[in-house]
Amino acid sequence: MKSTYRDDFKIEGYRFGSGEKTVCIVGPMRGDEVQQQYVCSQIVKELQNIESAGGICDGKSILVIPSCNPFSMNVGRRFWAMDGTDINRMFPGYDQGETTQRIAAAIFKELEGFRYGLQLASFYVPGEFVPHVRMLRTGYEDVESARLFGLPYVTVRNPLPFDTALLNYNWQIWNTSAFSVYSGLTDSIDVENSRGAVNAVIRFLSNVGAVEGAPDVPGYQSTIVNEEALVSISAHHAGIYVRVRKAGDAVRAGDVLARILNPYDGRVLEEVRCDYDGIVFFSHHRPLVLQNALLFRIIKNR
Repeated sequence: MKSTYRDDFKIEGYRFGSGEKTVCIVGPMRGDEVQQQYVCSQIVKELQNIESAGGICDGKSILVIPSCNPFSMNVGRRFWAMDGTDINRMFPGYDQGETTQRIAAAIFKELEGFRYGLQLASFYVPGEFVPHVRMLRTGYEDVESARLFGLPYVTVRNPLPFDTALLNYNWQIWNTSAFSVYSGLTDSIDVENSRGAVNAVIRFLSNVGAVEGAPDVPGYQSTIVNEEALVSISAHHAGIYVRVRKAGDAVRAGDVLARILNPYDGRVLEEVRCDYDGIVFFSHHRPLVLQNALLFRIIKNR
């Protein structure tokens, strides 16, 4: 698209192989998804090496779009810099609509017809996750294929009304097996989790017959989790947030997960405790919290 400022708005993609539209990998749609941008760049790098070695399978094609919103990333805004709208809430798009609707329509035109679709996604609350694959329950979800990533968890949840405008949802409705891959953080880079996410994507590509000869990095036997069963823990006070436990930690009932301090005199306003034995699936990680903010999500032990 033509732009009034700086360069024109462009979305660039990398194509590997030729033939059937096998797998499409989509990077960040939001300007703060730095981890997702980094992971996508490393996937492109790995696929370039695999292609150079002749490792893209005959008759298979892979498309990687490293960024769908470079404008917002350039200016440090999470959503579209001009009007604050979210590209990932605009699918399948409308080519005569508002700017982000037009962007979504142009992207989706390229994405239609792929057998598998992978999105490197982020959560609406700042924090870190245990690496996992997330799916919406549309009636077309492909849970067994989600296990092919070899990540610790696969989560499935019922879509809310506004989820019908997500890429993941629309991909499924248009006959693509769609997966959202969460790799830990959002607005900063976690190299260890990034490496794990890249390995998971390459493992998936190998398992679906798109690439061969890639390094065989062992994965997990994925556990299926219904998101409705996750226990959410929120803050009862606003203040300075001192985290004690992080994503992936095993916890027992009564353990202190975090403390919230009075920002003026340092008093402990609240000790955030866990009521169940389980695993920390998500943890808030910014230094300040508001009252009622989501702090943790726990997978209860069965």
